[in-house]
Amino acid sequence: MGGLCFLLISTNLLFLFFTISSAVDIISPSQSISDNTTLVSSDGSFELGFFSPGSSTNRYLGIWYKNIPGRTVVWVANRCNPINDSSGVLMINSTGNLVLFGQNESVVWSTSSVKRVENAMVQLLDSGNLVVRDVKDGISGPYLWQSFDYPSDTLLPGMKLGWDLRTGLKRHISAWRNSEDPCPGNFTYGIEMELQAYPEAYIRNGTAKIYRASPFNGLTFCGSSEKHPARYGFNFVYNDDEVYYMYKPTIKSITSRIVLNQTTSSCIRFHWKKEDEAWTAHLSRPRDVCDHYGFCGANGNCIGENPVCQCLKGFKPKSQGKWNLADWSLGCVRNKPLSCQKTDKDGFLKFVGLKLPDTTHSWVNKSMNLKECRAECLNNCSCMAYRSSDIRGGTGCAIWFGDLIDTTQALTSGQEIYIRMSASELEENDGKLKTALIVVAVIAVVFSGVLLVAYYIHRRRKKLKEIRDRNQDNEGAPNEDLELPLFELATVICATDNFSSNNKLGEGGFGPVYKGTLPDGQKIAVKRLSRSSGQGLNEFKNEIILFAKLQHRNLVKLLGCCIKGEEKMLIYEYMPNRSLDSFIFDSVRGELLLDWPKRFHIICGVARGLLYLHQDSRLRIIHRDLKASNVLLDNEMNPKISDFGLARTLIGVDQSGGNTNRVVGTYGYMAPEYAIDGLFSVKSDVFSFGILVLEVISGRKNKGFYHPNHSHNLIGHAWRLWIQGRALELIDTCLESSCTLSEVLRCVHISLLCVQHHPEDRPSMASVVIMLGSEIALAQPKQPGFFIEKESHEVGSSLEYRGKRGRMEVRMRVKMGLRGPLVYRSKWFENVVGGDQTGGNTNRVVGTYSYMAPEYAIYGLFSVKSDVFSFGILVLEAWILWNQGRPLELIDTRLGSSYTLSEVLRCIHVSLLCVQHHPEDRPTMASVLIMLGSEIPLAQPKQPGFFIETESLEAGVSPGNQSSTNKISITLMEAH
Repeated sequence: MGGLCFLLISTNLLFLFFTISSAVDIISPSQSISDNTTLVSSDGSFELGFFSPGSSTNRYLGIWYKNIPGRTVVWVANRCNPINDSSGVLMINSTGNLVLFGQNESVVWSTSSVKRVENAMVQLLDSGNLVVRDVKDGISGPYLWQSFDYPSDTLLPGMKLGWDLRTGLKRHISAWRNSEDPCPGNFTYGIEMELQAYPEAYIRNGTAKIYRASPFNGLTFCGSSEKHPARYGFNFVYNDDEVYYMYKPTIKSITSRIVLNQTTSSCIRFHWKKEDEAWTAHLSRPRDVCDHYGFCGANGNCIGENPVCQCLKGFKPKSQGKWNLADWSLGCVRNKPLSCQKTDKDGFLKFVGLKLPDTTHSWVNKSMNLKECRAECLNNCSCMAYRSSDIRGGTGCAIWFGDLIDTTQALTSGQEIYIRMSASELEENDGKLKTALIVVAVIAVVFSGVLLVAYYIHRRRKKLKEIRDRNQDNEGAPNEDLELPLFELATVICATDNFSSNNKLGEGGFGPVYKGTLPDGQKIAVKRLSRSSGQGLNEFKNEIILFAKLQHRNLVKLLGCCIKGEEKMLIYEYMPNRSLDSFIFDSVRGELLLDWPKRFHIICGVARGLLYLHQDSRLRIIHRDLKASNVLLDNEMNPKISDFGLARTLIGVDQSGGNTNRVVGTYGYMAPEYAIDGLFSVKSDVFSFGILVLEVISGRKNKGFYHPNHSHNLIGHAWRLWIQGRALELIDTCLESSCTLSEVLRCVHISLLCVQHHPEDRPSMASVVIMLGSEIALAQPKQPGFFIEKESHEVGSSLEYRGKRGRMEVRMRVKMGLRGPLVYRSKWFENVVGGDQTGGNTNRVVGTYSYMAPEYAIYGLFSVKSDVFSFGILVLEAWILWNQGRPLELIDTRLGSSYTLSEVLRCIHVSLLCVQHHPEDRPTMASVLIMLGSEIPLAQPKQPGFFIETESLEAGVSPGNQSSTNKISITLMEAH
């Protein structure tokens, strides 16, 4: 019996020893890791061993991803003490500590466990954490030591960043010095807190603060303008024992890491894309100038616009001169000093939407309520501001002392704070409010009187109006047999609940759009012509005539129209998901509802819709206003092109395009030849389609695009990334986990072909559809149209537009006495309102081609200088100087002595022949080439077209007069 027991015990011990020794993720006391062996976690995710970074020959003990090519190291033991050869050995000593031996068995690195154990084991966990345990506690026992407490440059999921307040252990990450030296550099990232103050996360360069993450408000870190994506879960613990931040992916398959990089001076979150076998940057800090610590100085607020900084309300620049020169380092000071007297108590001004100031000089009491917090602040003359420290229950008090540092405007994620002001400052603000209320009251009384008069006039004219309405019913109706249903006005009013604001879907150039429900339950969208709209009856008829003849799955279906008196409405099928722009420019909705497969489906659908308009419909049509807001989405996210008010049919032999005297459309989407010269064709829509594809891919608008490293628009940004081989950086971050790399790159390639400067370089929509649906080779794009730097919005006396093949330069030669602050913009008048009265901007571009200033045609920015530009176009000096025998005065003085006199005279002669009024008087291009390349005699030019002669090239202000008068004799004014 005793022998049997001995046999059973021996067998169990042998089994236990076999289990421990065979586990590849565990080192027992009798085992070691040498230079040619590794330790692998049980799921195969991480590996521990020796490595040499970059081209270095030094050996380090580290942990890296096992199944990711390229060896991405996440932890290093002997960061500043490398081994010079392959003699390194890792083992457990008699006290239960890990020891790394180098040459001649010298100790290179070791752990320092608080508890001494005789029998310890080491295990590499699936999380990448290297832990030391007591053997008798097993693999579920507590850790005697863990590598997660001593991070290198990488923060892994489940790793704590912060303080253990019981032991004083500080967990922070520090960047490698460079790619070949893992020794800590100057850059560190960790959570810091002063006694009784808020904990905050900082990136430091040595002792200097580079970036601050803003304090925790009880729900999240406030002040960040970028929301956490749904694929990550975040946790912040702040109690008497610990203060730390930790994150974990919500999806197990996601591989993520946060790395502090000394070279780029940034902290970046990466995640691994298996399909591309590459790390993708998801988030980087600092991101822009407002992320840089204290960028606007004390009491300054970074708003991220132009100018970047502004003083908080109640404060003024400490040095106005430096502030005007964009030197904000000195910050701001109070307009009026605090009194800190009981007889004249200070008060507080509430600020909302702010990233809270640095809490280094702050005080927190978790038991106070907000009222007690206010009283505490008033009783301390050094108190500058207060707020609740925990917004979940309104409890807790946070008080700031001294200057407020590092505040940023963060409307979507910022918090409220009460900043102390002197009583006189608050009274001044109250006085301004009272004045405003009095003005509003007076205006309301006057307006009421006007309404009474208008009502009286309305009643007297009611019968006349009814007669006019009946006439308009006949005149306004489409005069073609369109077989289009006509809806009764009462039906539309009932369907939209009398055009209730609750049913309003949006506002376009045509007018408001309402949701409605017909008696049979069918959902409809009602487009109502606004009398104040820039579009009118012609556009209304145009849309009816065109839409009634179009049927395609990627075009919105027109159900009918309603014409009654002054009411003119179009009835469409209802699109429950509204327009594309509401998704691609909203990171939250875009990520949840519009992944890459759906976006690619939308791109292909819009392309097929345009192909139908250009080629396959009964009337070949140019849309002329294709943009994200004019692409609607049904309940299955199928795209449908809408808004045909500006569309044109192609009539003629070649049916290739046309021109117009008046340019209408949306700036940021118009092709160069249309915006500048009024020439439009199917290739104009191709250009707009290219812009749309770039917006779908990037999630950014072409209009108002901003990048901290350059001043290009979205087209220019995409072109820069393309030629630098970094096109993937254009991808919207919310698409990174769902996109197919080859499809995205192909779409970027196609979009750049579509936005070429010259129409002949752009593909047709038939070619685009083939490109999107196949793998055929694509041509290399050239530099796109409107690839320009936005140096300044101000228009000087000399404007210049530079394209790929040449330049257009217009210089103002005539001074006009424009006295009133009215911007003409052809027949579209705009009053300039504001302190400086210099200009404004607009979403829709209207004007006459060849007369619009570049900044207006391209960006929609107009000013009084836009009119100066248009007037300058009328002044053609060449003909006057030619007739006076002084053509050489046209020569650019910057040419110096580099020109040949005979060549210049001949070029002026040829150019005047080319701008003759009648086409038959102009030479062909074949003749022009012969003229330029030979010495054959040239015909004498006649007076050119569009010639306007002024009485004086310099029309100045006459003595004693308030303005000047320019007498103009018009030879030919009508545009063709």
